[in-house]
Amino acid sequence: MPFKYNSACRHRIPKMKFKVTNWSEYEAGLRQRGSVTFWLSDEVLVAWHAPKRKTRGGQPRYSDLAIETSLKSGLVFDLPLCQIEGFLLSVFKLMGVKLPIPDPTTLSRRSGQLQPRKNTPDANGQPEKKADADTPLHVVIDSTGLKIYGAGQWLEDKYGAKARREWCKLHLAVDADSGEIIAEVLTDQNKSDISQLKTLLGNIDQTIGQFTADGAYDGQPNI
Repeated sequence: MPFKYNSACRHRIPKMKFKVTNWSEYEAGLRQRGSVTFWLSDEVLVAWHAPKRKTRGGQPRYSDLAIETSLKSGLVFDLPLCQIEGFLLSVFKLMGVKLPIPDPTTLSRRSGQLQPRKNTPDANGQPEKKADADTPLHVVIDSTGLKIYGAGQWLEDKYGAKARREWCKLHLAVDADSGEIIAEVLTDQNKSDISQLKTLLGNIDQTIGQFTADGAYDGQPNI
């Protein structure tokens, strides 16, 4: 495997060992992990309804912010669309808020119409300013495997026949400050991570001040 070629040259970090000495604080921390605090700002409640349209067509009932809030709630608590509606109904009942909740059909239809936000809000809820084009980037590089589903997978599911597993590898370069993907390369499973490093960095137009990667990128490329 490509990640084993330079295993002898990598730095080994010993496993951290610790011993619990204050059991009361340790158990209190474990209980705190199960504590849930769900909070909706006043700006979300005010902007829950969609603004009135001045053009022809149907009037949407919910704003994009309401749809995004509902979908994020389901993402955080791992809820399907039907359970998102029940979850928000109970939350609004506890808060004493009388607002309609998007039904599963509306959430499914509107989820594909949402525009992604490139800038994340800061501590005051304001969008962060985009970095200057002359500011060097801190790039984080890694890869992940993508399983290919095809005829072999269909035969395995239907008849229990064993098929050879096929994978693709998606190599990503991410801006560490904004979390935005700025370069990507899709290869087959036989390409090592370090062999795509030059291609990833070459696809970035902005100046790179620093890049961070794991041990798979430490060594000479084996193409």
